[in-house]
Amino acid sequence: MLNSKQRAYLRSLANPLECQFHVGKTDVGDALVHSLEDLLSNRELVKASVLKSAASPVSEIATQLADAVGAEVVQVIGRKFVLYRRSDKLAKEGRSLVLPR
Repeated sequence: MLNSKQRAYLRSLANPLECQFHVGKTDVGDALVHSLEDLLSNRELVKASVLKSAASPVSEIATQLADAVGAEVVQVIGRKFVLYRRSDKLAKEGRSLVLPR
């Protein structure tokens, strides 16, 4: 679980990022979860956007995806949200994000 200092740090890192993941009209499915899994294992911090035509609210979609991949929701603003999950692959390479205590 992230504390407020860590969440603020991750928000500052996510601010300049472009959206790397897009959620369409369909519900959260296996293909969507699998592609997010791959993205999080390579990046740790992912900014995503939800189309206006999505059936569920953005915060609900963010929570569902975070639960499905074992990530944490950093923030939800408008139709965009940010997810964080520590990556063992990046940690072994020495490229993992170092969070403040």
